[in-house]
Amino acid sequence: MLAEMRIQGLGVIEDALLELHAGFTVVTGETGAGKTMVVTGLHLLSGGRAEVSKVRTGMLKAFVEGRFTYSGVEGAERIVADSGADVDEDGSVIALRAVAVDGRSRAHLGGRSVPVGVLAELSEQLIAVHGQNDQLRLLRPAEQRAVIDRFAGDAVAKPLQAYREIRSEWLAVIAELTERSTRSREMAQQADLLKHGLTEIDAVAPEPGEDVELTEQIKRLAAVDELRAAATEAHIAVSGSPDGDPDAPGAMGLVSEALRRLSTSEDSVLRELAPRLEEASVLLTDVGAELGNYVETLDADPALLEKVLARQGDLKRLTRKYAADVDGVLAWADDARRRLETMDTSEEALAELALRRDQLAIQLAAHAAEVSAARETAAAELAAEITRELSGLAMGQAAIEVTVEQRPAEHGDTHALTIDGRAVHAGPDGVDDVELLLRAHDGAPPLPVHKAASGGELSRVMLAIEVVLAHADTVQTLVFDEVDAGVGGRAAVEIGRRLARLARTHQVLVVTHLPQVAAFADQHLVVDKGHSGGVTRSGVKNLSQTERVSELARMLAGMDNETGRAHAEELLATAEKDKTEFEPKKKRSAKKK
Repeated sequence: MLAEMRIQGLGVIEDALLELHAGFTVVTGETGAGKTMVVTGLHLLSGGRAEVSKVRTGMLKAFVEGRFTYSGVEGAERIVADSGADVDEDGSVIALRAVAVDGRSRAHLGGRSVPVGVLAELSEQLIAVHGQNDQLRLLRPAEQRAVIDRFAGDAVAKPLQAYREIRSEWLAVIAELTERSTRSREMAQQADLLKHGLTEIDAVAPEPGEDVELTEQIKRLAAVDELRAAATEAHIAVSGSPDGDPDAPGAMGLVSEALRRLSTSEDSVLRELAPRLEEASVLLTDVGAELGNYVETLDADPALLEKVLARQGDLKRLTRKYAADVDGVLAWADDARRRLETMDTSEEALAELALRRDQLAIQLAAHAAEVSAARETAAAELAAEITRELSGLAMGQAAIEVTVEQRPAEHGDTHALTIDGRAVHAGPDGVDDVELLLRAHDGAPPLPVHKAASGGELSRVMLAIEVVLAHADTVQTLVFDEVDAGVGGRAAVEIGRRLARLARTHQVLVVTHLPQVAAFADQHLVVDKGHSGGVTRSGVKNLSQTERVSELARMLAGMDNETGRAHAEELLATAEKDKTEFEPKKKRSAKKK
């Protein structure tokens, strides 16, 4: 959850610290005091778009800092660990967002600079902001489908994941089949070139590293006379003259003479040197033998040299066409064989791909039908729960219907899928269109929500949806930004009651102008605007019980007088009594089917 948030230089707020309650916190204040800057700060802290216009006049930067606790939230723990953030001793982590007047934006997590996207990922795990813009977003068909999926949980998520995996393979096969069919002539020409190259390479049959070995062999064969002379002279120097010339005894003869003289000496020191000379004699004998063998095998072979040169010429023809060396030529051949496997445009290959496409389509249709069935079941449950919420929000005659219908495929749709004899569009989220309909009263036809509801009714419908979805939400902190706009009287009390109940399982932060809602809060913050030296400054204050009565009186009557305070005290007492009567609902992270 969000333990505290500090805002500096944002809009009219110069410096404010919000220490948030684990339950229900409400933020109020006069129009223009800066209540919306609290939500703006949360959006920035959640990785939202930075607007230079929000930086307070006269300041170079705006800062929003939040302390999050996230123990047990696996996604958040992974993000914090991956970013290398420093975690405080109490297990919390501090997120910071800075926006400069020159448009530059910076993000930090746990003292480490991170991309803004990291804050967005973290906030998705920990906090959900619901405002009037979110109401409009929920009226879009794609968002309404997302509502169903979020409410249904694993009942939709699991078959939808299987659907997406099969769909990805199905689309790949369709793309390959289309490419092979439409580019058959071009691919056939490319295949011929590849086959010609492979035939040429296979005819030479090069071995890995063969060009390097041939180069060394050619050097030896071309320099045989010089090598023989060097080896012969070295052999004579080691073993002595082959005709036994006493004037050229060689190293072995000299060592043997020295060994003979030491062995016959009567001096013990000289005799101790003899074994080392024996070792040298053995080593010289081995070297002499190897030099003699080398000389005997080092014969000039013009025919072999010519053969090796011809082989080198064959390899060079390949390296000039296909790669820089023989190893590169072999790599080109391997790649060519792999490419040929995907360039078969024969009727047999196309028929095999078509069969695979049809097999995958059958599997995909089965998964799509399973997703549709799960959505229809969830739609009925969601509609019933929202309708029950509306009943408590002074819309007792209203009812919500959630329709799930398969979207027909249009002519020429490349993603068309046949289900029960009908061609439907297989999109990434399934084949269904989802729509929320509102029946305003008995006998009224069900219409799209935005057409059937007035402004106040739309706010209540959206709040009912959010309250129902909150029980299926995995995030702990829920923020509501004036979703009670256009509501008053009994409906306002019911909104406060529901938010208080929601706060039993979630941290709830609400920006409101309704005293009936504020009375149900566990903590009351007020954004207070002041003037000093012609400059407007706003701060955030945590109200005491007495101060809270005064603020509610202002919200009720527009003035802090005895009548207003009496009404505020009565409202607080009623709300407190109501809060003690209901039992907390058991938290659920997602519906299990």
